[in-house]
Amino acid sequence: MRGSVTAPTRAAGHSRTRATAVASAAVALLFPLLGAAPPDAPRPSDRLQSAFASAAAEYHVPQSVLLGVSYLQSRWDTHGGAPSVTGGYGPMHLTDARTALARATPHHSEGSEDARGDSARPPLLPDAKLPQASEIPARLRTLPRAAELTGLSPRALRTDAAANVAGGAALLAAAQQELGEPLSSDPADWYGAVARFSGADDRATATAYANDVFDVMRTGQERDTDSGDRVALAGRPGLAPDTAQLRRAGLRTANAAGTECPTTVSCEWIPAPYVEFGEGDYGNHDLGDRPASQGIDYIIIHDTEGAWEGVLQMVQDPAYVSWQYSLRSTDGHIAQHVKAKDVAWHAGNWYVNSKSIGLEHEGFLAQPDSWYTEAMYRSSARLVTYLAHKYGIPLDRQHVLGHDNVPGPTASTVGGMHTDPGPYWDWRHYFELLGRPFVPTAGSNGGMVTIRPDYATNRPEYTGCASAGRPCAAHGSSAVRLYSGPGESYPLIKDIGLGSTPTTGVNDLSSRVSTGQQYAVAGRSGDWTAIWYLGQKAWFKNPAKNPTAVNATGLVVTPKDGAASIPVYGRAYPETSAYPSGVPAQTVSPLPYTLPAGQRYVVGDKVPGEYYYAVTFDVASHRVVVGKDLYYEIQYGHRVGFVRAADVRVVPSAG
Repeated sequence: MRGSVTAPTRAAGHSRTRATAVASAAVALLFPLLGAAPPDAPRPSDRLQSAFASAAAEYHVPQSVLLGVSYLQSRWDTHGGAPSVTGGYGPMHLTDARTALARATPHHSEGSEDARGDSARPPLLPDAKLPQASEIPARLRTLPRAAELTGLSPRALRTDAAANVAGGAALLAAAQQELGEPLSSDPADWYGAVARFSGADDRATATAYANDVFDVMRTGQERDTDSGDRVALAGRPGLAPDTAQLRRAGLRTANAAGTECPTTVSCEWIPAPYVEFGEGDYGNHDLGDRPASQGIDYIIIHDTEGAWEGVLQMVQDPAYVSWQYSLRSTDGHIAQHVKAKDVAWHAGNWYVNSKSIGLEHEGFLAQPDSWYTEAMYRSSARLVTYLAHKYGIPLDRQHVLGHDNVPGPTASTVGGMHTDPGPYWDWRHYFELLGRPFVPTAGSNGGMVTIRPDYATNRPEYTGCASAGRPCAAHGSSAVRLYSGPGESYPLIKDIGLGSTPTTGVNDLSSRVSTGQQYAVAGRSGDWTAIWYLGQKAWFKNPAKNPTAVNATGLVVTPKDGAASIPVYGRAYPETSAYPSGVPAQTVSPLPYTLPAGQRYVVGDKVPGEYYYAVTFDVASHRVVVGKDLYYEIQYGHRVGFVRAADVRVVPSAG
């Protein structure tokens, strides 16, 4: 050890001086901006870039290291002082989770959704006494530690970007000195400190995190942040860090044996139980033989709304729900619980469960407008890319679904389906990381649109984040609101399956579409575009100068000639005659929706009716029933749906 991390610059009264300096610098840097550009073309500020330079100099951390770490935490965004899903603040994602944890409510305990979604079995409903972590780990308490190191108040570290960056620099310098390393000006000497900054307690996760940071430093980055700051990091292609430092960090070795993960992420095996308890009861998933027995067609993106430790307890409860993978927000670490061949209970629709892999992304704050870290986005995208390649899953928004895109399997379940990961999951950025950005595929006569607003500037008003009826904080969003006419004075589109008057509530999916979803164009009027949605013509604002959708082309379905309307289903189940002896036939039950004549909906897969019968612990009785009736998956509303192939015609969208 070489003394206190603040020793290079700290003197008596440093706490007050430092806080004053941060505030004064922020005010001083505002003056050059006043009147510098017309209101419709603001010039990016260099305030945040200056804050990185100042903090790097004060705490003797190479500026490129500080910028690289911050990019992996937040992409340099400040989020207006709002916390992340794990209570992290500012561009350095300094965590202060103690207050938030008391209000945590795992999303599996909300609503009436049966996570298993199999009407052949009694509903699997949540227990009100779900396990929660009793102790907040160190990785969720970095902001108080930064306050000790800098003398800055926790409030300043949460709300002032310059103070937040200084706190991150102090933490990095402290980690460097705790490893017995000098406060070197060479970024290559900071690999161990960067790994420690991740908060990971195992070597594989810390390594993956540090490798990502140094990849950012090698390639360089430049972007305008959500606070209007231009931040740039010049690339250093030949940068080769001293990775041997990590051997002295005292980190555990995670159990990766048996995991199904790409080598580019850290992954450990924490199995969900497949056990029998009581008479006829077992849990918390079903053994299968996928993809040999049935295809894996979907990847479902969830947000836990529960802390990591509590979520791990939940998935190890034999009497409750399960999913294949959990992803940790602070560092992107992955835990696998259920093999891909087996069927987890996670999406609330048995047809979707039996053909999907579920990914739960950590987040415990009750407020849905919290944000997700870049580390988790990247780790998730690498896992999804790997799974999509392995199982032949198309990387589009009819196969990579949010839990909020999964339909209720029957009419009675529609209102209880979950709404995570919600309007604040950045689908546009996520698909860029997947290598499948949403781009125009046609001109204005293509007949379809792909929803694609600019996430940072698209800020529809929502209510109910913190408490019912109260406005949510302004926040970038992947969602676009729908109206019954070409203007915001028209009523919001109504979802007859929910039955209630549509609202701007953050969990009300009645009248909104999400980035990457595709719809058939039903009309245009000035800055407004109409699409076919839930059996209605729905309008959204789509100005040419700042479009919220791009033109596309493809195949659509419409009812066969002579049919006034056709039913829409929440699951593609076989016809009764397809079921063998000993397997009870499942009802082919339509949802409370129809597809009227003259309307068009974008087509996904054409699939046979299929049902996985697995209601006993003994797998000898399990059967995959495949029918002759065929279905098309369609983008019907915010959620997908299914229509019988015999009921529709498939036509080009441009026709």
